[in-house]
Amino acid sequence: MSQIPACPQCAQENTYEDGTNFVCADCGHEWPQVATAAEDDDEAVVKDANGTVLQTGDAVVLIKDLKVKGSSTTLKMGTKVKSIRLVGGDHEVDCKMDAGNFMLKACFLRKA
Repeated sequence: MSQIPACPQCAQENTYEDGTNFVCADCGHEWPQVATAAEDDDEAVVKDANGTVLQTGDAVVLIKDLKVKGSSTTLKMGTKVKSIRLVGGDHEVDCKMDAGNFMLKACFLRKA
């Protein structure tokens, strides 16, 4: 089976590669191959400090004390966080704790 996708404009499968683009022989539509590779990778893999893959709904534990920016609050090492949510961006993990809602980097967490 061919790895070349069907045309997004006319949905015909009579497509071919032309350099860095795909081309539809039926309607003449051209689109970049790079965009297709990015669409296939919808969800990035998020790993904790030990290299374990995290998923939405997992429970994690903080591996070090974290000072909350703009506040006198400190999140203590060993605090367990239940039911995390993975989001895009620099801080990959969104969670609710007793101290409030926080966005955390996965490198400061380990899977519980």
